[in-house]
Amino acid sequence: MERRRRFQRIGVFEVCNTLLMLAVCFITLYPMWFVFINSINSPAQAMLGTVNWFPKELSLDSYSVVFNDKALMNGFYITTLRTVLGTVVHVLFTAIVAYGMSKSNLIGRKLYLKISLITMLFSGGLIPSFILMTKLGLYDNFWVFVIPAMYTFFNMVIFMSFFRTIPDGLEESAKVDGASDYGVLFRIVLPNSMAVIATIALFSAVYHWNDYYQGVIYIRSQELIPMQTMLFKIVAENSMSFMQQQAMAQFGAKLPGNSIKFASMMVATLPILVFYPFIQRYLVKGVMIGAIKG
Repeated sequence: MERRRRFQRIGVFEVCNTLLMLAVCFITLYPMWFVFINSINSPAQAMLGTVNWFPKELSLDSYSVVFNDKALMNGFYITTLRTVLGTVVHVLFTAIVAYGMSKSNLIGRKLYLKISLITMLFSGGLIPSFILMTKLGLYDNFWVFVIPAMYTFFNMVIFMSFFRTIPDGLEESAKVDGASDYGVLFRIVLPNSMAVIATIALFSAVYHWNDYYQGVIYIRSQELIPMQTMLFKIVAENSMSFMQQQAMAQFGAKLPGNSIKFASMMVATLPILVFYPFIQRYLVKGVMIGAIKG
């Protein structure tokens, strides 16, 4: 009897846990589904603002306006270029720093770690950062997206913890064969660190793809504005007039601003959603390796 009651309690717990997970999934996924449905709904239905689970009148007019907008497509190109280049540079530079920090015989290692920790906890603020970027010649420059994000202390710690798990015998044997420190890093260490590289690459790519703040503060040229910054201006400032003029010229009717906003959101969000599942399996493995010793 006691065992049956115990099983019943476990069954109730599993049911409650399942219902809670379903509720969390619904709360997480419904906003994206709402945006998607309204982006492919007809302009007339989008103007009503009703909640629909499925499109009542399928229409891709909003996507046609978005893809025909040269400024928005140029922003998509800038965002893609920034994400690819920024991710590669960040992973490479952070790995080099972490490899040196993982060596206990590095002179001044503790001092470097303390200084880096301070930079993670405190920042100079917006005005000093703006002055610094201006003095470095990065204001209204594409490299303002890449150079300030070359290194982060948190990702360096993940790299460093992973490098400490690699047997010293591999590096020693490579040095006996005449390999330099850079040779050991690029030929021995990094090829055996694909899990943590994929994890850091995911962190960096998501940051670069979703960031709009840098474009708002440091970019003034229209040809350098990322897509996320343009989307922020569309949503926050309601700057839809030019795209709606295109819609009137193309379709002979004025598309509602919300319909174009929803289509722009989907175009900006879909690439990172497609990319994420292919690298998700490395995420937990890359973070946990090196966290537990023994």
